[in-house]
Amino acid sequence: MIMAAACFRAQDKAEKALELFSEKYPQEKVHLVFNKNSFIAGENLWFKSFVFDGYDISGISTSLFVELYDSNKVQIGKKIVPLINGQGSGNFTLPESLKEGIYYVRAYTTWMANFNEDFQAIKPVVIYNPSSPQKLVPNTDSKWTAAAFPESGTFIDGINTKFAVRLQSKGLTPSDWSGYVVDAEKPDVKITSFKGFDQNVGAFSITPQTGKKYQLIVTDSKGNKQAIDLPPVADSGIHLKVTSGNDAIKFSLASKNIAPGTLYKVIAMINNQLVFKVNSEKILEKSYSIPTSQLINGILQLTVFDAKENVVAQRLCFVQPDQLKIKKPALESLSLNESPRASNSFTIAQNPDQEGYAVLVLDGNSENPEDENSMLSTLWLTEDIPSKIYSPAQYFAPNHNSEALDALLITEKWKRFDWNAIMAGTYPIISYQPQPYISYKGKVTIQGKPAPDTDMNLLFSMPDKGMKIYQVKTDSKGFFSLRGLIFEDAIKFSYQLNDPKIPKEQVQVIFQPDFSFVPLKGNLPSNNYILVQRTGEEKPAPEIKRYMVTKSTQNTINEKATLIEEVKLIQSKKDKTRELNEKLSGPLFQGANETIFDFVNDNNNSAQGSMNILQWLQGRVAGLTLEMDMGNYVPKMRGSTVNIYLDEMRIDPSQINTISTSDIAMVKVIKDFFAGGLGGSGAIAIYTRRGGITGSVSNSSIPSKLKQITLNGFDKETPFVSPIYGNDNFNSILQDLRSTLYWNPYLQVQPKEPTTVQFFNNDDAKSYKVIIMGFDEKNFAPVYYSETIK
Repeated sequence: MIMAAACFRAQDKAEKALELFSEKYPQEKVHLVFNKNSFIAGENLWFKSFVFDGYDISGISTSLFVELYDSNKVQIGKKIVPLINGQGSGNFTLPESLKEGIYYVRAYTTWMANFNEDFQAIKPVVIYNPSSPQKLVPNTDSKWTAAAFPESGTFIDGINTKFAVRLQSKGLTPSDWSGYVVDAEKPDVKITSFKGFDQNVGAFSITPQTGKKYQLIVTDSKGNKQAIDLPPVADSGIHLKVTSGNDAIKFSLASKNIAPGTLYKVIAMINNQLVFKVNSEKILEKSYSIPTSQLINGILQLTVFDAKENVVAQRLCFVQPDQLKIKKPALESLSLNESPRASNSFTIAQNPDQEGYAVLVLDGNSENPEDENSMLSTLWLTEDIPSKIYSPAQYFAPNHNSEALDALLITEKWKRFDWNAIMAGTYPIISYQPQPYISYKGKVTIQGKPAPDTDMNLLFSMPDKGMKIYQVKTDSKGFFSLRGLIFEDAIKFSYQLNDPKIPKEQVQVIFQPDFSFVPLKGNLPSNNYILVQRTGEEKPAPEIKRYMVTKSTQNTINEKATLIEEVKLIQSKKDKTRELNEKLSGPLFQGANETIFDFVNDNNNSAQGSMNILQWLQGRVAGLTLEMDMGNYVPKMRGSTVNIYLDEMRIDPSQINTISTSDIAMVKVIKDFFAGGLGGSGAIAIYTRRGGITGSVSNSSIPSKLKQITLNGFDKETPFVSPIYGNDNFNSILQDLRSTLYWNPYLQVQPKEPTTVQFFNNDDAKSYKVIIMGFDEKNFAPVYYSETIK
């Protein structure tokens, strides 16, 4: 969907259009990684997600919508998961009844739904089912097609031109293929020959002559052949030549039959940001160099405009393909034992810039879910280039071919926007605004009529916390909002108006989610498999047999784990500060971006000497400042006043002086949206050692006498359970052929001790594939490790 806006004046309309697009239409993209590469019906599929804004972790969206489809685009399941610092995780329990086939996991944010669906993450997944009448086999017979693309899109008489040749197929493209170019009038004479780099691309160069027709002949190792006509040779025009090196990106313009002094402009942008510009009448006489020292890894788009700002040539290239800025975690203290069911461990070196990692450990003989499309290829390639690319992860692997990546980018155009459209003032219509976490809109009516400017109490029943009461006020139309809720499954609460004269039977509150799943309009992508009939006597392949054994073993592991009193097996041990926070904080005062100061378990003696807790906080919370107003300290964050709450009841800053620091159990500073702020952002919440008496309801029978409402929250993730051999409960497991030995989407970094990963071997693994992922926000770099260790 598009809309029209005011056109920009000539000469700089491209720059102005790009600036507006970059500012108002940031581009989110999603990387999904599964706990293994393929599954069997009845198993759990766990996923981890990273949401990026261009080449950085995104702060735009706080919820991710994830859906599971079959190959006919029938939705099998859907989840909504919270994004904490751009990261989320969850799982799908695959029904036993699923037929064998290719299924698809779709992931997107509300903000992404405003743009082309091609940029949403849709990841195919192989699901086996030996009882299904059909089975999956690789599609090796599907025909392939080839297409030739001249560098910058121009093919001009007398100018040596680099061509990239791109293969495409509904199935698999050949890995061994080659081509040559002939003059159509002399088909037996090869002008130039080349061999394909990989299953995607090859490249050659040719200097054309006007009047000649050139043809490209492509053949594979099986003898399949295809002839492609190259574009007609133009007798005039501009040709853009680009070379991407480690120190600089160099480019020049070659021309034919162009009048001297003609004005041209070249714009270079990365992540929709202008990084270089030259506008000169002598542009055809020089070569230019863009230093890479101030750039980041990513796709750079070079565009040539004429004097009327018409696009005459374009080229994509990659910045420093041989100097990828990747923060690779260091593994230390490796304790590996290939004996069956042996304990293994390693530690990850301390990194002060890293808060946590996603960690996956696989049997060394199993397929790596990052081999096809890795977090690096999602970040730097596929989520900006939505066309089908075979094994895009190869272009960012340690042994990658930079020449192949450059050829691939010659075949592509930047599809995030169209120059002509944005220069004409045509921009996307924003139909979906991202809401903070789980948000609901409520309407209060009395005898069916809206209740404007009305005070209402919400009463929550919390285990181990008693009753919590919060007050909301409707607007002039009877509406109010609960924004920034973070809770799983469902939450129940009661409500009552403050006015005792109005009978509760006359009051009704209706809630509507301020978020929604967006239907998939387009088609699912093609895949490399076909279904064939399964014969009656056919036995499952060895890989499928392992899956069948693993599913049975995992069921046993789950059953045994529930018998163990220590919950450490299923969930990581909660630290004391987290327990205190959960005990004192109500459901509306949970924030994703919160800083907690524990006065019960931590040694905060310095606070005891402070007369005012706000003074003590200053300097300990980034961005928090204090201003004096009428003799009282007023806290501010980013220039805005921060509300203060005592046991979750709002108080005036003047009341802070009456609170003794010895009576304080916990203080937390919330820097984000949270529901207790009733649509506001940020707070300082002070909790007394009395456990939050203020704002609580002493009579537990009150809510049962009132009307109740249930709100749905985020989908709860099924815990990933691993066996702990040496514990008697797991000795009865007959066979262990697990491919996923360890899965932790949120391995927290311990600031004062090594971050340890411990896992137990299966019955036959001799090596382990270790994948560690994260993002270094300070240095704008992916944190990535994917290697096989022994």
